[in-house]
Amino acid sequence: MRNLWIFISKYNAFFFLIIFLLISLILLVNNNSYQRASVWNSSHQLIGEAYERVNAFTSYLSLGRTNDSLAAENARLNNQLKTSFFDDSVEQHSVNDTLTQQQYSYIVAKVVNNSVHQKNNYITINRGLKHGIKKGWGVISAKGVVGIVLNVSEHFATIQSVLHSDTRISASVNGNIGSLVWGEDSSDPRLAILRDIPNHVIVKKGNRVVTSGYSLFPSGIEIGRVTRTGLKGGDSFLDIEIYLSTDFSKLQYVYVINNLLAQEQKELEAPNKPQ
Repeated sequence: MRNLWIFISKYNAFFFLIIFLLISLILLVNNNSYQRASVWNSSHQLIGEAYERVNAFTSYLSLGRTNDSLAAENARLNNQLKTSFFDDSVEQHSVNDTLTQQQYSYIVAKVVNNSVHQKNNYITINRGLKHGIKKGWGVISAKGVVGIVLNVSEHFATIQSVLHSDTRISASVNGNIGSLVWGEDSSDPRLAILRDIPNHVIVKKGNRVVTSGYSLFPSGIEIGRVTRTGLKGGDSFLDIEIYLSTDFSKLQYVYVINNLLAQEQKELEAPNKPQ
């Protein structure tokens, strides 16, 4: 305490200068409208900038929660798309009797592990049996097709990626159905091949490739764009190079598709399959 008083007494002139300066500034601001307005505007600007910086920092910290909520919202909106509903339309004698029921539902999941450059690539998500996930369900992202659920545990599931030599996706280009495959020898994980397109079909670079609706996925789900045609396939078919719309190296969230009518269709088709 004694040292403090010695310090104050030694520099008392400086402290008195600061005190008188503050008093003069207060008197100036209080007795002059222009200076008062300028001070208030400046203080508001400084406070606003401070709030903006704090808000930006807190927004950054909450990005994870924001992404989770957006992904959940996307899943909810996907459930409401027309492609998620089964069209049971009956037209007879010019009378339309249209009944629709939901055929597809979507479960949002976060990617917790992912491979891209292996011979056969897999993805792990943080949803499993507890969340209703089952083996064989289709998986998409906000950009396009991702793969097929391979194995499921209580809290996790693995997905056989499109980037897998055994994955086959029924795809359509210009209304023609083919089979999408990925070549493990490809130097670019975004390139795949659409096979079994009849060679008389005219396919141009840039044509959109989507799901056909003949497999696990609703029709019209984005797969990619044609980048090269004229590849030699069989005698009567074309092989077409496709640039995949999904960037597998940046996957964060996916949507697992539950075809609510899949079991009914499977049971109906079972007697027709060759033994």
